[in-house]
Amino acid sequence: MKMTEEQRKAMRITVDYTNMTDKYLGDKGYSAKQLDSYKYTAKVAHEYVTDNRGKDELFMGWTELPYNQKEIVADILETAKAVRKKFEYFVVLGIGGSALGPTMAFNALCHLHYNDLPKSKRKGPKFFVEDNVDPVRMKELLDIIDPAKTCFNVISKSGATSETMAQYLIISDILKAKGLSIKDHMIFTTDASRGNLVKISKELGGVKSYILPDGVGGRFSQLCPVGLLPAAVLGIDIKTLLQGAAYMDKLCRGSHDFRKNPALLCATLQYAAMKDGKNIGVLMPYSDNLRYVSDWYAQLWAESLGKNVTLDKKPCNVGQTPVKALGVTDQHSQVQLYTEGPYDKVVTFLSVTSYKEKTPIPHGCENIPDVSFLGGHTMEELIQAENKATAYALTKAGRLNYTITLPEVNEFTLGQLLFLFELQTAYAGAMFNIDTFNQPGVEAGKKATFALLGKHGYEAQKEELDQADSDPAYVV
Repeated sequence: MKMTEEQRKAMRITVDYTNMTDKYLGDKGYSAKQLDSYKYTAKVAHEYVTDNRGKDELFMGWTELPYNQKEIVADILETAKAVRKKFEYFVVLGIGGSALGPTMAFNALCHLHYNDLPKSKRKGPKFFVEDNVDPVRMKELLDIIDPAKTCFNVISKSGATSETMAQYLIISDILKAKGLSIKDHMIFTTDASRGNLVKISKELGGVKSYILPDGVGGRFSQLCPVGLLPAAVLGIDIKTLLQGAAYMDKLCRGSHDFRKNPALLCATLQYAAMKDGKNIGVLMPYSDNLRYVSDWYAQLWAESLGKNVTLDKKPCNVGQTPVKALGVTDQHSQVQLYTEGPYDKVVTFLSVTSYKEKTPIPHGCENIPDVSFLGGHTMEELIQAENKATAYALTKAGRLNYTITLPEVNEFTLGQLLFLFELQTAYAGAMFNIDTFNQPGVEAGKKATFALLGKHGYEAQKEELDQADSDPAYVV
């Protein structure tokens, strides 16, 4: 749906950093002068991201995804229509960003009990994301789906992701055993011309495939076919999702003044907090629809910023540990720590102005004041009051916090939010002068796994790992 400028403005998400300032936190907050000291750093970061937009060699192709996928989106919509018509189940086989993004969008924009709805009330097939290699998980997925009625979306750029390809081998073996065509039951999302899934597709006579672009890393891939295909199958409006991302890009691209650029503001606040020893960043949505945004964000933030060397090869060890919390749930589990524990955190609230349901609370228990005061209000009022109260309590305790507000949760606002977080991450990485888009620490673990399972070429590392078994002296 094409939105007017007035509609876009009405759905604009905002960032309120009142509770990061000395006006409300005293000496625990930042003065205007302190924040101004980061103006130049923010300007340089903004220029770096702007100057390198779209450069595949720097893995910044994600910046152009809101604009360069018209034909791809049209093809995805046709494929999604066919999948909805033919299949009762749609299963994503992937890990990392290939799984977190589709899960997050599904939870945000579909009914919270989507898979439990009768077919007549769902916009698409039942949806599952297999993002682990726990053997129990795979077995129990197969207890509830019928492979003959399932489309499997295999997502791996290289086709060498051990977890995803183990899943592929299991599913393809089941399909063959049932006399079913692998080609007819699978869609690949992979590299354009290289990698194992390209080879497999050719061997199978051409599996329907979508491209994971060269300049788009896994954690930045939700707005390309990795995330767009599953979303479209579920009936999510992917065109409006991309419009939301483009709108946030427009808000941020034109200004290096962090007070006028929402993503640069968030990056500057987090950078200042990290410089001040706030090494834990809590993301706390007050919406069950947004709870998996925290999981998606945790990978984006941790994998992008956790680095031990700068671009000019100087040792660093930077980054901030992301922690996911859910309001109101985690007021009853984590907020005690945030309010009275160490001063090592900054809390980001995700708030919603208008929920898609209000749910009135009836009057009752009139002789019990602790209960009766709730009558006549709505659950929307209650969750919003608890959100405001938690921010107030943290502020009174001198704890850094700020709020990102979505007017409502829909495709346009989610697109904005995702692009804001992606730009925030790119800006923050530029501030630290690190490679925001690699993940050498992840690769080390992958290689050790290859060695342990006897992959050719890793024999020396296998021998080293065999010698590094637990010392019985330290096993209790």
